[in-house]
Amino acid sequence: MMGGVAAGEYYIQQLINAISLGGLFALLTLGLAMVFNILGLINFAYGELVALGGYWMYLALNRGVPAIVVIPTTILIVALGAILMERVAFRPFRGTGVTLLITSFAVSSMMQNTFLMTVSPRAQGVPTASWTNQLVDIGPFEVPIIRLITIGVAGVCLFALLLFLRRSSMGLAMRGASEDFEAVRLMGIKANRVIAVAFGISGALAGVSALLVVAQTGVVEPTMGLALLLSAFIASVLGGLGSLVGAVVGAFLLAAIQVGFQALLPAGLLPFRDAFTFGVVALVLLVRPQGLFGTPLEGS
Repeated sequence: MMGGVAAGEYYIQQLINAISLGGLFALLTLGLAMVFNILGLINFAYGELVALGGYWMYLALNRGVPAIVVIPTTILIVALGAILMERVAFRPFRGTGVTLLITSFAVSSMMQNTFLMTVSPRAQGVPTASWTNQLVDIGPFEVPIIRLITIGVAGVCLFALLLFLRRSSMGLAMRGASEDFEAVRLMGIKANRVIAVAFGISGALAGVSALLVVAQTGVVEPTMGLALLLSAFIASVLGGLGSLVGAVVGAFLLAAIQVGFQALLPAGLLPFRDAFTFGVVALVLLVRPQGLFGTPLEGS
């Protein structure tokens, strides 16, 4: 058994891990929520946007492109990829409901297979800076610097997005569109522009997530975005689909549950961590089927 001080340090470490993971999940859930709020679409190709950023990093860094160039170009390329995805794949089927959802699955499969055939079906190493593996002393704790960077970057992105939505004319238009799209169109705001900006921001958040994920793992693979997408989707449902606040709260809550089980479960039960996590999420949804911040369904 751990002593009192050692146990306290251990749980502080796990708290930092939970905040770091929650920040990463929050970026992804907000990316999903931005599109869902306006189009009512869960973009199941969103994980492949993260993979797109990862593969650009793999190609660029292995060819000696400086990291100071790779970082902004990753965000830009993924944002442009998201806008192109909306223009080519989703816009022709806008308003078709299930067809739009099926299209997102088709785009996801197509992108995965493209990565598989053009690069490799196996995981590929990405050269990352050695300092990303360093530990930082914070009092009695040693914290991986990449965890602190993840927390800081996520915080800056969330704050910047909040300012954009509350202070800019396009942000106000997007908030209005999430409430009543037709009313916003009647005010003379172009629907295509609002949707394109939503996809662009969603893609930029996926690009930032790709930078953080690859910096932590050092590898890319065709299905790298799948687990992230599932976690982001679960967090969005947990927080309440259609609520940006719910997306963030759901992300941190899901991260806390996952890290908590990782820290507390006996070694023999660790392989069932995800099952326990889904069980807790299911219990929450039994009490609040609309999620923590979602709008109650009619008749509920």
